[in-house]
This record gives sequence, structure tokens and C-alpha cells, in this order.
Amino acid sequence: MENIERKINELRETLRYHSDRYYNDDAPEIEDYEYDQMMRELKKLEEQYPEYDTPDSPTKKVGGKADNTFASVEHTVRMESLQDAFSTDEIREFDRRVHESENCVQYVVEPKIDGLSVSLEYVDGVFTRGSTRGDGDVGEDVSGNLRVIRNVPLKLNKSLPYIEVRGEVYMPKKSFERVVDRQLLNDEKPFKNPRNAAAGSLRQKDSSVTATRGLDIFVFNIQQVEGVTLNSHKESLDFLKELGFNTVPNYVRVDSIDRAIDEVNAIGESRGKLEFDIDGAVIKVDDFAQRDRLGSTAKYPKWAVAFKYPPEEKQTKLIDIEIAVGRTGVLTPTAVLESVHLAGTTVSRATLHNQDFIDEKGINIGDIVTVRKAGDIIPEVVCVNEHRSDGTFRFPEYCPSCGSKVVRVKDEAAIRCINPECPAQLLRNLIHFCSRDAMDIEGLGPAIIETFVDKGLISKTFDIYDLDYDAIAELDGFKETSANNIRVSVEKSKDNDLSKLIFALGIRNIGAKAGKLLSDHFKTMEALMNASVEDILEIDGFGQTMAESVVNYFSANEAKELIEKLSSFGVNMKSKTEIKDNRFEGMTFVLTGTLPTMKRSEASKLVEAYGGKTSSSVSKKTTYVLAGEEAGSKLDKANALGITVIDENEFLEMLK
Repeated sequence: MENIERKINELRETLRYHSDRYYNDDAPEIEDYEYDQMMRELKKLEEQYPEYDTPDSPTKKVGGKADNTFASVEHTVRMESLQDAFSTDEIREFDRRVHESENCVQYVVEPKIDGLSVSLEYVDGVFTRGSTRGDGDVGEDVSGNLRVIRNVPLKLNKSLPYIEVRGEVYMPKKSFERVVDRQLLNDEKPFKNPRNAAAGSLRQKDSSVTATRGLDIFVFNIQQVEGVTLNSHKESLDFLKELGFNTVPNYVRVDSIDRAIDEVNAIGESRGKLEFDIDGAVIKVDDFAQRDRLGSTAKYPKWAVAFKYPPEEKQTKLIDIEIAVGRTGVLTPTAVLESVHLAGTTVSRATLHNQDFIDEKGINIGDIVTVRKAGDIIPEVVCVNEHRSDGTFRFPEYCPSCGSKVVRVKDEAAIRCINPECPAQLLRNLIHFCSRDAMDIEGLGPAIIETFVDKGLISKTFDIYDLDYDAIAELDGFKETSANNIRVSVEKSKDNDLSKLIFALGIRNIGAKAGKLLSDHFKTMEALMNASVEDILEIDGFGQTMAESVVNYFSANEAKELIEKLSSFGVNMKSKTEIKDNRFEGMTFVLTGTLPTMKRSEASKLVEAYGGKTSSSVSKKTTYVLAGEEAGSKLDKANALGITVIDENEFLEMLK
């Protein structure tokens, strides 16, 4: 019995961890199917050994929780999750339980959208509040972000005193691909799947960011309503359409569980062709009076069940392994397969992630492998069924794109090409180089840079300073004025401080703040290029990884050539920071809130001009917190730690 109790506790701990990663961090580590199977195992053990059942078990909880980033919203009507079924036998068992108390039951079958569940509230036909499900009882107020989603109506077609509806915010597959491309260009960790992309986008503090993500919504339920009487689920969905909501698509009312199963199978067969992700199909009792009599358990309504499609797997032959160089320099292996039909589409390529994954599975060219679609989007190799060759596949030592030697950074799974002029990374590097915090070349945005690369006007970073402006003026959409504006901006960037150039180079692990520290410490690009790891470690705030990244970058001949070319075009290679005196030497300032007469960036420069440094976070090492209006959590933390808080007047007095 001790083994049983230990097993139950281990399952609970594992499920809580993965639930938190999925619902609250938007960063799942396992597939939904694996999570569902663990939950089923725990539920069976609790039923078999009720003495170990507890009210706080994951089997009793809805997955998420309210995040303190947003205001909390208590749901008047609980936002329940659904009981899962994984076979037709379990669907028939659900039907049997329904018919224990109800006769002449009709069901509505609809696809189960894989996104983030939300509530929308309307007063007199006007959108007033929107919130996430959270734990079912308490969610987060995300009204501002919901307002920028295209299919969230801000005013209904009919005015009702009050209505609350439930829907699923999702990211269409095409939007997901665009977001991931943008993340890779910006050297950000890409979202794993559309569901997590939708959740992460809806929880943005800045709704203008949410607006760029291409989110959409399907509404599938009325939680509560005043001013109209509705008797069935299908009637309510039809009514939601009349109000102007984008309702869950392809819902069908059927008269028997056999017809319901047929519809579930039909939805499953079509899911590969849909423009959005689904992770199952839902069967709901249609009649509201019957629903009321059936009621709910502590976690699930008894009048609905969600059939989860198992991940479809097929065996095929691995013909070849191709290595592509991504826009961040990461070498990515792709399996070339004998074509196989999987989840409604033909699959001939699959991800192999990285060298560690290949080593773990023992994968090599010629092997017979099992392939499945992760989240119905990206095919992946699951395992090797039959080895048809010796050993495992090894990554090349040199970049397939530019021939430079590749490196594997300590504590990273990725193998990278660090050549700043690698053709495969050119577009991403150029966009970063011209961005506001880097060289700030106004007029050279991502779309224009891409056009110049396509037209052959830029093939190396330093080509920015040798542009053919006559050729630019002749391009469609460009006039002489536009070309001259770009020329002025390019010339202006030559005079930037050395810190902006260091950041613009895109050295891994070196952000704008680190670039400023390097610039202030070494004063010239030449001194920085000749610095050792030990020299860089003398800078407060630099660790081994950052120091090694700098040294590795400048050790490449391509980096040396880039600096030489930029210098020949007149780009500044010296720090412009002037230390007026050292009154703030050894002091760290944190700036927060809105100052009365100056921008925080201006105050930051003043701190540095007098020998001090600024930080973005409050810690025990902080000397002063310079706080303005709406200072927020940083001010609270400073007070908790006993850090001296000053206002703008006190700061200006310190400068006299």
C-alpha cells in the first residue's frame, strides 16, 4: 500500500508541475496526450483506493489559476472543464449515464477548439468586461486585450440587459507561422504551438502587442442572459450568430449516440484541413432542462463529454537528414521521410530538434522510424523501430551555409554558426542592426530591408553604408525623397555611440545594457576586440557565458572584416560617454514611474555621466530607487528591502 500512496503522490506532483507549465507559463514540456493519460491513471487509482483521495487532487481542479499581472474576476457562473473520453466505448458509457435519468435525448456535436477559454460580458448590448477561465472560479481581467481581437464584437446586433458568453481565443495556423517567423528574426524563443501562442498573446501587458498577433475567437456557450428565454444549446448557438458572435463552426444536432460518434469521426478526419487547431470534439446534451436535472460533479458537467483524438502515429523510412541554418544561426536537423498519410495530410518531413534528441533516440539515415504530428501541426520523429545502419547521425563541424566552424555554447542544446555575415542569418542580422535600440536607422524597417536584400542592394551588413541611392529611387514605391531620407538616416547613424554599435552587432547574450557597459569599460572597439575573457569578467554584472560570447564573436575573421569595413565607411568606434566626476561611483540606481520634467533615459545618462550605473531590477545591491508617478512594484520592493527612495528633486539636488 505504501507503493500505491507513493505512486499517487508522484502522479499528483508531476501533473501539478505540467499543469502549471501549460496553463500559467504557456510553455508545455509534454504532449496533451501524455498529460491526459497520467490524469486518467491518477483518477483510476483514486477510485480504486479512495482512502488516498484528497480534495486538492489535480483530478478535482480546473487547470489554470489567476495571475497577479491582471485584476482578478470572480465568475458568477463557474467555467467548468469537460470530462474526457478516449474511445467510443467511453462515449457510449457517457450516453448510458445520461439515459439513466433522461429519455429522448438529443446531442449537439461540435469541434473542441484548442485555445484559451474566456468569458465576455455585455450590458445593454455593449462589451464591458472579458476574463480568462483561471481555475474556473476566479480568472484574470483581460478586457483591453480582448477588445483588439477582430471577432470580439464591441456592440451586439441586439441590445440585451445583460449577457455573458464563453468562447475560445485561438491563433489561426497562418498567424502562428507569422508570429514564429517574427520571433526567430528577433532571436526570441518561439512559441511551441498555437494554443500557447494564443495564451501568451492574450496575457500581454500591452494590448498593442496582442493586436499584432492575429488572434481570433469562437464563442460556444451562453453562461447567463437576461431579456430572452432559450431552451436548447443549438437554439442558443443560432441566437449567438444573430447577435454577431463568431460561433463555434460545424455544430450539428443529432438524435442518437451513434450519429454523435459518426460526427466525432467526421470532425477527426477533417482536422488536418482546418485553419485552426482542435484537440477533440465535444458532445453536449442539447436540452437545457435536461442539463439542469443532470447537474455537475465537483469538476465536470454530467451533460457533456470531450472526445480527445489520440496522436496518430505511422512508421516510415528516414531517407535523409538535412541541416538548415536558421535566422539565429541555429543548425536545425530535418528528417526527410518516405511519404506517409498522417492526421489528414501527407507527411514527408519531420523535425529532429537537435543533436541531443538524435543521440537519445539513436537516429540515423536509413532507419525505420515512428512519426506523429505534435499538436496536429509539426510532424516529429518519436522513436526508431528498426536500425538499418550503424551509429547515429552527427552534425557537421562547419556551417552548411557559409563554411564557418560551428560552436556549441555551454549549457545549450543548440549548435550554432556565429559568423555575423552568414547568408542564412543575413535578414535577421540586418533587421536587428537597423533597429531603434541598435543603430536606429530610420526608414530601414524589416519590409524595406527584405526588399533591398531581394534586389541585391544588400548582401553584407556593411552594404548599408554603401547603398546605391539612385537604384533605390527607381524601385517601385520609392521616390527620390524616400531614398534621400534613408541616406540622411544612414549618415546620422555613423555618429552613434560605440555602445549602440556593440549591441547592433547581435553578439549572443549581449543586450543594450551590456553593450553600454562594454563601451564604457573599454572605450574603443579596438580595445574590446583585443579583450580576453578575464578582462571582460572585471566588469560588474558580466558572467562567464557573456564574456565567452564576446570573445568568441570577435575571434571570427568575418567579425574582424565587418568592423574593418564599418570603420572604413566612417562608423564611430569610440565611446562618447563623458564622466564629469565620480560622485556616483559604485552606486546603482533603479528608475521607475513617470518623472515630472525628464525622461528616464535622460536621468539614466546623468547617472552614468557621474560614474554610476542603472539597473532594471531592484535588489539588495541597489543604492537608490528614483521614483516618479505610478512607480508600481519596483517601489514596493524597494520599501520592503529598505532601499532609499528619492524623487526627481532630490536627484537634481545630488547633481548640484
